[in-house]
Amino acid sequence: MRCWSADVRQPKPPRRSDAADQGKTMPSRSMPSGGRAWRGAAFALGFLLLAAQAHAQGAGPFASLSGSWSGGGTISLASGANERIRCRAVYEVGSGGRALQLSIRCASDSYNFDLAGSVVYQGGAISGTWSESSRGVNGTVSGRASGSQIQAYAQGAGFSAGLSLSTQGNRQSVVIRPTGADVTAVSITLARR
Repeated sequence: MRCWSADVRQPKPPRRSDAADQGKTMPSRSMPSGGRAWRGAAFALGFLLLAAQAHAQGAGPFASLSGSWSGGGTISLASGANERIRCRAVYEVGSGGRALQLSIRCASDSYNFDLAGSVVYQGGAISGTWSESSRGVNGTVSGRASGSQIQAYAQGAGFSAGLSLSTQGNRQSVVIRPTGADVTAVSITLARR
């Protein structure tokens, strides 16, 4: 009987190409080449930087307001009384931070208001409309916005008020100074929820 022996050969090591001899690698089908991967990463990084720059340079003054806020402060009444007040605000921002829909509800022991508004920004100026549902009054708002500061003036039939709003990160300060109303001042500090 004859035994057959299999010719077992060790696999040969892969040949090095001329590119490998020069310190370069061959592209693999399972992974993008180094050049393509770096180009993709550079493109993504460039896009993010451009988007961040466009946001920083082109975002309107309302961009940082988006979301729900709550807090409190004081309300000064024409009678001379001062009361603590609690408030909730919701800001819906559109058009790259240049349009704002707002809803602010505040209540103290003896006073409450429910303010809604729609404001747009163009060339440093803001303009829009407002309404206060518990008293059935409405009117217009106009003013200026720059960076994190908004100064506005609201007016309607028999009512007017100056408004100052300052936002720093997740904190916001709002001061309202009405004239021709039973309230002489509202000062609140809100935090993003």
